[in-house]
Amino acid sequence: MFFGSRKEEKSEMGTVDVEAEWFLVAKMRAFVEAQDPSAKEADNFTLRRFLRARDLDIEKGSSLFLKYLKWRRQAVPNGFISESEIQNELPQRKVCLQGFDKVGRPIVVGFAAKHDYSKRNMDEFKRFVAYFLDKACARMPSGQEKFICIADFKGWGYSHCDIRAYIAALEVMQNYYPERLGKVLLINVPQIFMKTWKVVYPFIDKNTKEKFIFVDDKKLQETLLVDIDESQLPDIYGGKLPLVPIENA
Repeated sequence: MFFGSRKEEKSEMGTVDVEAEWFLVAKMRAFVEAQDPSAKEADNFTLRRFLRARDLDIEKGSSLFLKYLKWRRQAVPNGFISESEIQNELPQRKVCLQGFDKVGRPIVVGFAAKHDYSKRNMDEFKRFVAYFLDKACARMPSGQEKFICIADFKGWGYSHCDIRAYIAALEVMQNYYPERLGKVLLINVPQIFMKTWKVVYPFIDKNTKEKFIFVDDKKLQETLLVDIDESQLPDIYGGKLPLVPIENA
């Protein structure tokens, strides 16, 4: 399956030699399984995502993956995060999940102005990030490894600013869900957010930075329809799908 005729594949890293890449995955598997037997439960696509996240460097990719296994045992000991573990986060209704874009990526919609800084407990917030990322990953159809996100900043102001939470969310996604993010479309972004963006931007790794796209308000629906068909676009943006809170997805 992995070592047939040589072919190339396009990814965020550019054109990749598939045969050579799977050979590296096999070497990485031998290394991580020797370090942590639970690595045997991970499929090759999972290992490839961690390897790609470190530009096909086996040592760095293995280190990232082994840290993920340790984190998963500690942060998600039951294999999933229950709604009872994120009781302060869910009522804010700040993340929804419904529909698929034109290449089959699940659509996550986040509302920045619904984040309540006053109720934020960092450990619970990190659990919430893992919760909705797990939900998004579970909705991916066979052959798809990424999701697309619409980050809506309508109504956002300094009272909603929570730089520590933004950085924490990035760390969870980049360290434990690498190569899962396909694209983030930032919409209705107020000018005052750009000061916060300058603080957060350095914490985004180089493979992820190009996935954040600021959308011109005047071309909002036009831009969204490039990636998402009208039948799958949330109705609040002129599409036909109602929003579905993440816990009901």
